[in-house]
Amino acid sequence: MIVVIGDIIVDEFIWGDVSRISPEAPVPVVSVNEIDRRLGGSANVVRNLHALDQTSAMLGLVGDDEPGRWVRRRLSELNSDNRGVVTKTNERPTAIKTRIIARHQQVVRYDREWTQPAQSDSHAHMNASLKALLPESSAVILSDYGKGVLTPDFITQLIAQLGDAIIAVDPKPEHTDAYHGATVITPNLLEASAMAGVANINEDDHVEAIAKTLHRKLALQYVLITRSEKGMTLYDGSESHHIPTAARDVFDVTGAGDTVIAVFTACLARGDDALTAAKTANRAAGVVVGKVGTATASWAEIEGF
Repeated sequence: MIVVIGDIIVDEFIWGDVSRISPEAPVPVVSVNEIDRRLGGSANVVRNLHALDQTSAMLGLVGDDEPGRWVRRRLSELNSDNRGVVTKTNERPTAIKTRIIARHQQVVRYDREWTQPAQSDSHAHMNASLKALLPESSAVILSDYGKGVLTPDFITQLIAQLGDAIIAVDPKPEHTDAYHGATVITPNLLEASAMAGVANINEDDHVEAIAKTLHRKLALQYVLITRSEKGMTLYDGSESHHIPTAARDVFDVTGAGDTVIAVFTACLARGDDALTAAKTANRAAGVVVGKVGTATASWAEIEGF
């Protein structure tokens, strides 16, 4: 089992077509054909693990509302343990990101969310759930969307508690110091640059220097930096590996980072070395960016890519 801890978001997609511009304002008029929901934010990591036939558990927050009940039901349908999902009444609704997509292009996105830090009772509930899950867990993913679940103090507490377990972090720059002692972080280049306090330059030597800085500063085993059209760079403590992008067509990068950390962690948990895990995650990212919306990749799709 892999435990995912972080900010649960509902991804809502409104699909349609555009054939005219509104006479009221210079904006496209979308004729809606379909509306659907997907688990998003940290819960999208769970979707990706399910696509890999990997059992999981989700720890996070939802509101006492219909979207929150949908999240719990959907996690159960994916056979993901949801005992660590805390339901908050009234003051904290379930976070929702709504994307309007016409002809495979996103027209606009609007967010409904609450970003105040989670309260101590919520963290206590999640911590108790984690302790119960640890005996059957092979790894833990901290998926930090900066929405209040993973506060610096809670992150530090979790990493100290987890000890020698595989701890993978999808980070936010404002929480950099709290990730000290994790196994691996998987920032994109913009995030990595901010975390290291240097310029955002997508050249191999520069990215390697960033990775070494973060590796040393945070006492990590690995740093995996995603670099958009230039693929990924893995630093393993002694050597940097620059992995060219595997993407053939790029339609939508939404959620690609969730795929990367899910696949990389699943590979480490099954015993793959870090370079093999990074190459596999790179192919998985190539699969999902060729799809529209928050997508996942199965082992068959990855191996056939």
